This record gives sequence, C-alpha cells and structure tokens, in this order.
Amino acid sequence: MRRGFIRRAVLFFIAVVVVTSVVSSLVQWGLVHVTGRAGPHAAAGWAVFHPLLTALIVLVLVMVFAGPRAYGRVAGPVEDVMAALGRAADGDFSVRVPERGSPEGRTLARSFNAMAGRLEREDERRRALLTDISHELRTPLAVLQGTLEGMLDGVYPRDDEHLALGVEETQALARLVDDLRTLATAESAGLRLAKAPTDLGVLAGDVAASFGDEARRAGVALSRDAVPGPGAALVAEVDPDRIRQVLTNLVGNALRYTPAGGTVRLRCDGTDPARVAVTVEDTGRGIPPEDLPRVFDRFYKSKDSRGSGLGLAIAKSLVLAHGGEISAESEPGRGTAMRFVLPRRDAAA
Repeated sequence: MRRGFIRRAVLFFIAVVVVTSVVSSLVQWGLVHVTGRAGPHAAAGWAVFHPLLTALIVLVLVMVFAGPRAYGRVAGPVEDVMAALGRAADGDFSVRVPERGSPEGRTLARSFNAMAGRLEREDERRRALLTDISHELRTPLAVLQGTLEGMLDGVYPRDDEHLALGVEETQALARLVDDLRTLATAESAGLRLAKAPTDLGVLAGDVAASFGDEARRAGVALSRDAVPGPGAALVAEVDPDRIRQVLTNLVGNALRYTPAGGTVRLRCDGTDPARVAVTVEDTGRGIPPEDLPRVFDRFYKSKDSRGSGLGLAIAKSLVLAHGGEISAESEPGRGTAMRFVLPRRDAAA
C-alpha cells in the first residue's frame, strides 16, 4: 500500500509539472505577442519575468481546482478512521467507517472495519463468558452455602452425609476452575505441550479400561478397536496427558448419553501414513441437528445436559493445539460419532 501511495504521488507530481509546462508555454506565447506590441524594452522585461509568473499562476489554479478533491481523497478516509478510533477507544466496537477515497484510503477503512469487527466479536464472547461462568459457579456455591448454613442452624445434622455433599460441591468447583484454566491457556496459545512418540491405540485402551467400572454400572458395552497402519502403527508425536484428557472427555460424554444396553466404541485408524484418526462412537439418543454446529462452543449445553459445557470445548482446543482436527457427526435416535485426527509428526520438526 505504501508503494502504491508513493507511485500515485509521483505520477501526480509529474502530471502537475507537465500541465504547468504546457500552460506556461501557451501563456508565454500569448504574452510575447501582446508585449511585442508595447515596444522592445517591455518585451525584454516580460521575457524575464513572465515564465515565473505564469508557472505560479498555473500552480495556484491547479491547487484551487484540484487540491480540495485530492485532499479529500487522501485525507478524508484518514479523518474517518481517526474519528472511529476515538469511539473504539471509548468501548464502542460497533463503529464502522465508509470505504471511500483512494485505493489506499479504501484499504485503510477496510482494515479498520475488519479489526473493529473482531474486537466486537471478542467483546461479545467475553461478556457471554462472564455470564456463563457466573451461572456455572452459582449452583455449586448455592448448594455448599445452603448445606453449611443448614448444619450451623441445626436444620441438618453434622454428619458424614452432609459433609460429603459439601466436599462434592467443592470438587465440582475445583473441576470447573481447572477446566477454565485449561481452556484459557489452550486458546491463548500459551499451552506447553510435552510431545513424545505415543501409541494412540495403547492410550485409547488405557482410557477405555479406566471407564470399565462406570460402563458396567451403566449397563453399557465399552470396547476399543485398532486398525494399525504401516511402519509405526498408531504412533504419533503428541502430549500423552493432553490427548488422554481429550479421550476422557469424549468417552465420558458418550457414556453419559448412552442408555443401558447401548455400546460405546473407540476406534483408532493408522492407515494414513501422515495422520492417526481416533473416533468415539456411541448408540445414544444423538444430538439434534440444530445443536450439532455448536457442540464445541464453550458452555453450550443441551437442555438435559448435566455437565459444565466445557468438555468438548477443551477437547477441541487441545486437538487444535496439536495441529489436528476434530468433528462431530450425529443422527437423532441412532448415536453420535466424535472424530479427531492428529498428525504423526510435529509440524515444527
């Protein structure tokens, strides 16, 4: 943009010089003929003075007639952006500037509008996040406060049952705080990954084993299938603790929404030489089509959800931090499939 502006300024200067030279020559020719009738002394005086005077007159005329338009094309967009910056500095991120003037001015206005749009969306997300956090914290705090006040007032006995209820609510608060910290760190690109060659098939088997008792109590069949590929089978360069967290969130969700008699299956596919794919499938009630595009949004939950609405958002952030992809497919009444793909090698290596 800077080169374009300099090029246009040079062309404008050349055009002014050419127009000035042509008009000066014409005026000089006319003055010579006029002053030639007034005698040789006057003609000699004009011959020295009139080229300078003519050039000055032409420059003044060019400035009078072309100057305001040129100034408006260059300075107008800058003034618009400066005024809009003042409003944005006061917190009004809905401000936009018209795209007008020179190509550079239109580019400047377009860039400002894009920046203001991003700031407006981030501000809306921040406000929504604060609202969601306060809502999620309110429930366990209310239960904990009510239990403690009831025991102090003698409404509830000070027994292990009510103390365990208080401990359970503090654990829920601790999990929520940990999830928020993990999500904030991952989304701010400040998450440090301790990557190492990891067999995702083995990792998926460990996660499935850790949910074995919960699946049996719920009457759900939990299995793990692996399709190894050539060479290093299901090995990828990942942070095993973070990918374990992804699998734990996905399997926990699948068990939560799969009724007794259903199945949850972990499938690992290493047939792609560049990537490893992991899928968590269930035979639950599925996700409504209107909810499916937003399942990875922070605090987004269905009406009957019992979670915090952060599990899938954290899974997405951790997968993206590894340079991978995650997606969801679902058919109401027939189940859901959550699939994420991770590169075998670190892209920075």
